[in-house]
Amino acid sequence: MVLLTLFAFVAGAATAVSPCVLPVLPAVLAAGVAGGRRRPLGIVTGLSVTFTLTIVGLAEVINGVGLGNGATRAIAIVVLGGAGLLLLVPRLAARVEAPLSRLARWGPRSGGDGFWSGMGVGAALGFLYAPCAGPILAAVIAVGAATGKTVVIGAAYSLGSAVVLFLLAVLGRRLVEPLRRNNRMGMLQRATGLVMVLTAVAMSFQLDIRFQEQIASALPSVLVDPAEPLEKSDAVQRRLADLHGRSRFAAAKSAAAEAATGAGTPADLPVLGPAPEFVGTQRWFNTPGGRPLTLASLRGKVVLVDFWTYTCINCIRTQPYLRAWYARYHRAGLEIVGVHSPEFSFEKDAGNVQRAIRSDGLKYPVVQDNNLETWQAYSNQAWPAEYLIDARGRVRDVKLGEGSYDESERHIRALLAEAGNKNLGAMAKPRGAITPTQQTTPETYVGTARAERFTRAVQPGTVAYTATPAAALPVSHFALGGIWTGGQQAARAGIGASLAAKVHARDVYVVLSPPKGRSGRVQLSIDGRPPRTIVVTTQRLYTLAHFAGPETHAITLRPESGVAAYSFTFG
Repeated sequence: MVLLTLFAFVAGAATAVSPCVLPVLPAVLAAGVAGGRRRPLGIVTGLSVTFTLTIVGLAEVINGVGLGNGATRAIAIVVLGGAGLLLLVPRLAARVEAPLSRLARWGPRSGGDGFWSGMGVGAALGFLYAPCAGPILAAVIAVGAATGKTVVIGAAYSLGSAVVLFLLAVLGRRLVEPLRRNNRMGMLQRATGLVMVLTAVAMSFQLDIRFQEQIASALPSVLVDPAEPLEKSDAVQRRLADLHGRSRFAAAKSAAAEAATGAGTPADLPVLGPAPEFVGTQRWFNTPGGRPLTLASLRGKVVLVDFWTYTCINCIRTQPYLRAWYARYHRAGLEIVGVHSPEFSFEKDAGNVQRAIRSDGLKYPVVQDNNLETWQAYSNQAWPAEYLIDARGRVRDVKLGEGSYDESERHIRALLAEAGNKNLGAMAKPRGAITPTQQTTPETYVGTARAERFTRAVQPGTVAYTATPAAALPVSHFALGGIWTGGQQAARAGIGASLAAKVHARDVYVVLSPPKGRSGRVQLSIDGRPPRTIVVTTQRLYTLAHFAGPETHAITLRPESGVAAYSFTFG
């Protein structure tokens, strides 16, 4: 943990000199040169406090998104513009300050040190700085949310950034010291206010993002993201893996298997421990009146708890078996509970989940686990994952991932028989089951936190990539082209964006999200043939291609600006 904290501090310092900080830097420098000598310290303190609270508290970052929230950006723009306006118009500043007495003042004061006035501006800037959080921070925050170590890592990252920003603010203050000595602070104050107002106006029209796009295309990757080599180092990745730990039920199953000395039901289905309750959940589906279920109320039934999320192709391939088991064994005492634990932030939307339940034909109860509290209660680690619970409320089997369906069904039948339901008939026959081939291209993510097999690593922030023809890529590799804005979970297309892939699969899927407030279009070309258009209307899994069998193909996507790509999966 000490090493990860140090890494977070260094990564925060590196972030403070990356292009991502450009929207914040002018305001930090401008606000720091006016007012008392402690005003720069107040600015970086306010920024650090807000930034830390944001990355620790906002669900987007806790779940590894790394993208700013529109509401917090709007707040920051309003506060920044208002602070600049007060500096531009001293009479207005006096009228505002009068009723506030000694509370935080936006403009410089003849007395005092300016610390509290800087805190107000810095607190607003912290919202703008939150999207700069690097992959190391988002990854550790995701783990820390469960381990209780979130605040330490977030504070270390904030402190690293604050040190660098404070030094920059002090340097800027010293550069304008001659104006201070020549009694030209009134002119400097107005210039400071003008810079802050212009920055707010530019940000309201997203000119800062466009500017980032332009400089990203001209700068080498080491300047765009100075922290990337550190964040992707083997040492950091090993520490993150150590923090995750191992599923306690999977570990208990392995220990029981090693201790088993012979065959038979006790060795096949050992008692792995009491099943945790459903905790921290949100909306329930497919229950009478939407009322929640508890394991206590299900005592006497065999319960299969299925952890899934609706864009996960592995989960989708499991569903034909779940539907068949529910249809065959529900009257015999089997209850299936789908625990929808989202991987991406948009999967938290109850409407999206409900549409997926209907589309997938799920009849058994499903509950939203948006904060992953039930996931953590089971020490779960994968989508899909099945926990088989006997009639006495004890976990008897656990299976992470796909496969071994016949074995899982035999275990269900064994526990039903153990509970007294022995007339079970023949095994269930799932419809529409798909078995992936071993040679299929592995699942890959487009977000910075877990992107793999890209010819050039996906970078955080807005970056220009040189396009690579899909046909020229090695098999199971990917390449971005044009302007993309990389976040922890997804990359959002900008000007001239393209995504090339050479894959070996029968089925090709991608998780896409439309531009905010409207639908988006993606041009899809396979093996150089004329493109067809995919209309992206909502955040979900889209089917790109279905071939006769596992084959190698070159695929190119050209999304319009604003479309976000999350992950590729294959069948």
